[in-house]
Amino acid sequence: MTTMDINEQITGLESDLKEITSLQEKCERQRIRDLLTQEQKKIEKELAQKRQQKLQQAKKESGDKTDTTLKGYTVKINNYGWDQSDKFVKIYITLQGVHTIPTENVEATFTERGFNVLIKDLDGKNHQMTVNNLLYPIIVADSSKKIKTDMVLVMCKKKSTKKWDCLTQVEKQSKEKDKPNMDQNADPSEGLMSVLKKIYTDGDDEMKRTINKAWVESQDKKAKPDDFDF
Repeated sequence: MTTMDINEQITGLESDLKEITSLQEKCERQRIRDLLTQEQKKIEKELAQKRQQKLQQAKKESGDKTDTTLKGYTVKINNYGWDQSDKFVKIYITLQGVHTIPTENVEATFTERGFNVLIKDLDGKNHQMTVNNLLYPIIVADSSKKIKTDMVLVMCKKKSTKKWDCLTQVEKQSKEKDKPNMDQNADPSEGLMSVLKKIYTDGDDEMKRTINKAWVESQDKKAKPDDFDF
């Protein structure tokens, strides 16, 4: 039964209910009014069932449509390579057999600071890569994707010829956070201490014990008089 058939039944039941309500208003005998009330309840119950059936049928039909466009489960693409020229940033996504599936199964959409690639129904799975924080803006209209043997090539057109140090803003922030302070006017020993502090903070218990031991031994050596100092 289709949603259209159920709609017709619902319309008929609603008309019946309306007519019974009209008869109840005109009815003067209690017995007849009671009979009409019983029938009214039956129709209301059947109407509620049909409305629920309509909802389930709509969900089913919607699910059928989804299945025809996106089968199987979707996995996130984490492994990729990237390169650049003066005009483009190129992302290389290696997927075995991607060139054998229909071209329309490989979709790519772009925004000024990102892109989304969806490969549908490859070996029973979908593969997706989403980037929303590219390092610099790109030209959406001039960006595209190409399908090669066992590979999808994503071409992001640069807005400027500036060289990209990394692909995303997150990667840049991570590199800057890990970069030691190289202030030329700073005391070299302070720079070393800064690096050691970072290693100590980020290290495990074994690393911390090793650094503590080295520090104590260093201080003991400084405090111990030279054997040849008279």
